[in-house]
Amino acid sequence: MPAIMTLRQRAVVQDKWLKERLETVMPAVMRQNGIDMWVMVAREYLEDPVVATMLDATSFSARRRTILVFFDPGEGKPIERLTVSRYGLGGLFAPAWQPEVQPDQWAALGEIIKTRNPKKIALNVSAMSQFADGLTASQRDGVLGALTPELRARVVPADRLAIEWLETRTPAEMAVYPQIVRVAHGIIAEGFSPAVITPGKTTTADVVWWYREKIAGLKLETWFQPSVNITRQGVTGTLDGDAVIEPGDLLWVDFGIKYLGLNTDTQHMGYVLKPGETDAPAGLKAGLAAANAVQDALTSSFRTGASGNEVLAAARAKAVAQGLTPLIYTHPIGYHGHAAGTPIGMWDNQAARPEGEAPVDARTAWSIELAARHKVPEWGGQAVGFRLEEDAWFDGTTVQYIDGRQTRYHLIPRVPGTGASGCD
Repeated sequence: MPAIMTLRQRAVVQDKWLKERLETVMPAVMRQNGIDMWVMVAREYLEDPVVATMLDATSFSARRRTILVFFDPGEGKPIERLTVSRYGLGGLFAPAWQPEVQPDQWAALGEIIKTRNPKKIALNVSAMSQFADGLTASQRDGVLGALTPELRARVVPADRLAIEWLETRTPAEMAVYPQIVRVAHGIIAEGFSPAVITPGKTTTADVVWWYREKIAGLKLETWFQPSVNITRQGVTGTLDGDAVIEPGDLLWVDFGIKYLGLNTDTQHMGYVLKPGETDAPAGLKAGLAAANAVQDALTSSFRTGASGNEVLAAARAKAVAQGLTPLIYTHPIGYHGHAAGTPIGMWDNQAARPEGEAPVDARTAWSIELAARHKVPEWGGQAVGFRLEEDAWFDGTTVQYIDGRQTRYHLIPRVPGTGASGCD
């Protein structure tokens, strides 16, 4: 695994990224959506999802009531970044409120907006996306109450602004994202190895909590509880909790970390070798290959501007034409685990859905999450779900895995020895 940065080193990197994003991504999303003012309001411990990504590395939450204002004066001039508060948020926003002069924070906001006279005022209120719906009812009342009737009529939803700000990954972020995913891959591989698993003794819960302790020991975070389960020959469904891992078991893990403000989400599979085995049975390997083929069908279907529903339909058609049984439930990843952007299918719904009508954008990261169902001859024709998930990057033309993908199993020997990592 790559060396883990100290907290101080991480803060330097994250603040550099944020400054660059505010100077490049923000102007781009505002101008391409025809918005000249974006107003965001967050209260301490009740951060708007977008505001939370605009706090510098030593600001853990909004202070009291934090109001951010972005204004595009036009004519190619820089975007103004103001905060209607006492604090400048790491020097990234200019403080624009003096309570000693104007005690009413809302009145101060109203004067800033009136003076700049924007054509459109975007607020984070959305019926479709949680990422663009961070303005609470009371704070919305405060903003609208600070506006004249004429300005109030110019208020519009900030849906696309919020989504595009959150989903866009910069070159600087993508230069480091492979290291972040590599850390996740490394932790998964160690957990699916004789260092952690002793067949006949170790339970799936033991492995889950080993992952949690490992993450904590590296001073990283996880955005969900890891899952580990067993698919066993002759057993319907999967086993987890206190189920003991035995030779011949097919293992699955769902695992993610948060590091440098970016998330990972990975599902890998492992196999516990029986006595005399040096590899998984051919039928299990064919099932993994089938899941890889569904991955290929999906990643080859990405197209800028196509809706998530269109990508889903195209990918499923390709997979089914190859005789595969696909189940696709892919989502964006980045600042959040299940991140901003259009979903591509759901595990319990392979049809078109309203959220999937949003377009696929370039410069976005994705968790390619899916499964293929495949019958295993060595298990008497038992149908098994082979579930994989890998983080990837869409540059607008092609999808590339950020740190490779699993094409072979993590192998756990029956007795202590050297297991094999499955990620290529």
